[in-house]
Amino acid sequence: MTTALPRSFRPLAGANLAAQAAEQVSLAAVPIVAVMALNAGPGEIGLLNTAQSLPFLLLSIPLGLLADRRSRRGLMVASEALRALSLAGLLLATASGHLTLALLAVLGFIGASGTVGFSVAAPALVPALVPRDQLGAANSRLELARSAAFAAGPALAGALVSWSGASMAFVVATVLSTLAVLLLLRLPEPARTPAPARHPLIELREGAHLVWQHPLLRPVLLTAVAWNLSWFVFQAAYVPYAMKALGLGAQAVGLTLATYGAGMVIGALAAPRILRALPFGTVVVVGPVFSVLAMATMVATLLWPSGWLAGLSFFLFGVGPILWTISSVTLRQTVTPQAMLGRVSSIFLTVNMGARPVGAALGGLVGAQFGAGACLVLALAGFCVQLAVIVLSPVRSLAQLPAQAAAK
Repeated sequence: MTTALPRSFRPLAGANLAAQAAEQVSLAAVPIVAVMALNAGPGEIGLLNTAQSLPFLLLSIPLGLLADRRSRRGLMVASEALRALSLAGLLLATASGHLTLALLAVLGFIGASGTVGFSVAAPALVPALVPRDQLGAANSRLELARSAAFAAGPALAGALVSWSGASMAFVVATVLSTLAVLLLLRLPEPARTPAPARHPLIELREGAHLVWQHPLLRPVLLTAVAWNLSWFVFQAAYVPYAMKALGLGAQAVGLTLATYGAGMVIGALAAPRILRALPFGTVVVVGPVFSVLAMATMVATLLWPSGWLAGLSFFLFGVGPILWTISSVTLRQTVTPQAMLGRVSSIFLTVNMGARPVGAALGGLVGAQFGAGACLVLALAGFCVQLAVIVLSPVRSLAQLPAQAAAK
C-alpha cells in the first residue's frame, strides 16, 4: 500500500496540469494554423519551433540561479503569468486578422520564456514538499498531469481549429494558463536558508562541475541531448508531412498528436508499479528503447502511408519516454544537493532543451532541401545514438535509487 502524498503538493499538481494543458493546446494549434492560414512548410515550421525553443537556451541559466536565491513559487507565478499574456496576444492577433509568421514567432518566444521559469522552479520545489521515498510517486503524479494535457491538448486544439477557427483554441489556452496562476498562488513554499551571495559564475561553475563529473548525471544529460535533437528534427517535419503526404486534415493531425498523450498517461499510471518491480537502471533504459521503436514506426509510413501508423508512433513515444522522464528526474533530485537543484535543473534545461532550436533548425533545413522523408530518417539515426549512450553508461546497472546527496 502506498502512502498518500502531502496535501501541500496538490496545488503544484493542479497548476502543472492547467499549465501543461495550456501549452499543449497552443503548441498544437500554432503549426496547424500556420499551415492552413499562412501556407507554412517544413522550413517555416522549423523557424517557429526554433523561436519557441530559444528561451531554453538563453534564459535557463539566469532563471536557475534565481530559483536557488529567491522564492521558487514566486518565480513560477511570474513565469506562468507571462505565458498567459503571450497566449492572450495570440488570441487578439488571430481574432483581429493580424496574424503573421513573425508575430507567431515573437509570441511563441515570450510564452516559452514563461515555460522556462516554470520548468526550472518546479522540480527544485518538489523535494521540499515531499519526502525522499515519495519522490518517484510525486514525479509520477506530475507527469500524469502533464500526460493528460498531452492527451487532451492536441486533440482539443485540432477540433477547435477545425470547428471554430484558431481564436477559440487560444481562448481555451489563455483560460487554462490563468487558472494555473491562481493555483500557484495557493502553493505553500517551505522556508529555506538563502544561499550566501556569490558571483553567479561561481555558482554556475559548481553546478556544471557536478553535472559533468557525476558518473550518473553526465550520461543522463547526453542521452537527453541526443533525444531532443532528434525529436525536434522530427517535429519540424511532422505536421506538413502528415497533412501533405499522409493526407490528414487538421482534426486528424490533432488526433495523431493526442495518441502521444494517451501513451504518456498509460506510462505515467504504470510508472509507480514499474519502479517498484524492476531494477531502477532498467526503468531508465526503457524510454530510449521505445523512442527507437517509435521513430522506426514513423519511418515505415514512407513505405506504407497511414495515419494509423503515425498515431502508433506517437503512442510509443508517449509510453516509454515518460518512464525516462520520471526516473531520470527522480535520479537527479536524489543525487543533487537541495541548495543546487535550481542550478542543476537550469543546466539540464539549457543543454537538453537548448538542443531544441538546433534540432528544429536542422529539421527545417533538411526538410526544405531534401523533403520531410529525410527528416524522418535523420531523426531515427539520432534516436539510435541516444539509446547507445545510456545503455553503455553505469546508469543501466543501478539496482535501486542511490542514496540522497549530502546538503551543501
